[in-house]
Amino acid sequence: MKTRFAGLVDAESRSPERTPSVRWALAGLALSVLLSSLGTSIANVALPSMAEAFDASFQAVQWIVIAYLLAITTLIVSAGRIGDIVGRRRLLLFGISLFTLASILCGMAPTLWLLIAARVLQGLGAAIMLALAMAFVGETVPKEKTGSAIGLLGTMSAIGTALGPTLGGALIAGFGWRALFFINVPLGALALLLAYRHLRADQRKPKTEPAAFDTRGTLLLALTLAAYALAMTTARGSFGLLSAALLLLAIIGAGLFYFAEARTPSPLIRMAMFRKLELSASLATSALVSTVMMATLVVGPFYLSRSLGLDAAMIGFVLSVGPAVAALTAVPAGRLTDRLGTPCVTTVGLLGMTAGAITLAVLPTTFGVPGYLAPIVVITASYAFFQTANNTAVMADVSPDQRGAISGMLNLSRNLGLITGASAMGAVFAFGSASSDIATAPSDAVATGMRITFAVAAVLVVVALTIATRANRHAFRNQHAAQ
Repeated sequence: MKTRFAGLVDAESRSPERTPSVRWALAGLALSVLLSSLGTSIANVALPSMAEAFDASFQAVQWIVIAYLLAITTLIVSAGRIGDIVGRRRLLLFGISLFTLASILCGMAPTLWLLIAARVLQGLGAAIMLALAMAFVGETVPKEKTGSAIGLLGTMSAIGTALGPTLGGALIAGFGWRALFFINVPLGALALLLAYRHLRADQRKPKTEPAAFDTRGTLLLALTLAAYALAMTTARGSFGLLSAALLLLAIIGAGLFYFAEARTPSPLIRMAMFRKLELSASLATSALVSTVMMATLVVGPFYLSRSLGLDAAMIGFVLSVGPAVAALTAVPAGRLTDRLGTPCVTTVGLLGMTAGAITLAVLPTTFGVPGYLAPIVVITASYAFFQTANNTAVMADVSPDQRGAISGMLNLSRNLGLITGASAMGAVFAFGSASSDIATAPSDAVATGMRITFAVAAVLVVVALTIATRANRHAFRNQHAAQ
């Protein structure tokens, strides 16, 4: 029976040797993305159980989530670049193995801090899987099918996000919190088997080709990103002295990284790439749009609880609608991108997100839960269109020796947007609600905060749309001049 991946077979990859099965290769990549996404969302639901098991505070067990996100954010670009140098297949197999073994260590951890250390290792494995899964698309499917393949990876990411709380709750109820990590072992073994058997082997490079790795740049970037991520996560909607110091450290680190890369013969990131308007615009719009998407996760639970009076179970159901819509939309978005082109689908996605954000600032106070769900469906579906088209635009034309690094930068821009959104949009929400404690704020104050937050979100999407439109016009003029 033909599978949904059958149309992605690359006829040019046939050789006298055993031809890799593209559909199973994509299945392995998709499962890698699913595991990475699941690792983020599944742990949140278990924080109360872990706090009780380790007799720890809620602030302490939050590091189980933060450590994982920090590892991915700080190492994803480096992971992609290492794959470009040593071989993407070899490194991906290592990443899947590391993620699986770290999951076992998480499940067996006798203390909280050993669990957090194991989560760092798990995050490193996830960074490798995320960076290289998208990088493999360019050498696994023909160029005209890139959108469909990237849409598939987007679907798996959304499924992992949506599935995490539900699956986590079921596993905790039946087997305890350690089962959250042990469930990754058979899935990781399957992903490893598929990647080993069906991904194209790394091509041997000429012996004269240097294989230098920018260690100094890697350390500077990791420290810079870690400082920024910690500044945003420790702020929690309020910006204190520690957050300001960390942000200053991140700014200094970014400057040192820039000068280091300009003087390095084999840099981690080639700064000349940012002179290409299309790439810079794609990274900037991805960060802006991800900031807006984080607002739905930050504001949504408080609004649904305080203003609409929903209980925990109903809130969980309503919040799962967004990821479910994204999962259903990503593959059709990929196919549409292949047919209509990336500029058209990117614009449609950003216009839809603008309309959804404006509507979300108005409808819920009038129409209740349906008034909340309708714009959320529009925002998340439009986000799937934008993200698929934007990633396709970048990955379709990148040179083979830079696929890993560019894929890492795309994932990094998304993660930075999410981290920034959690802090910045949380601060906007708190300011709009005029309350120091959102959990106890009056319903009308929360509703006001909701309106202000998504008015700001709409402005951010309009900025992203302006950047994308300018980049598309620039690309069109270049193509016209070349003809």
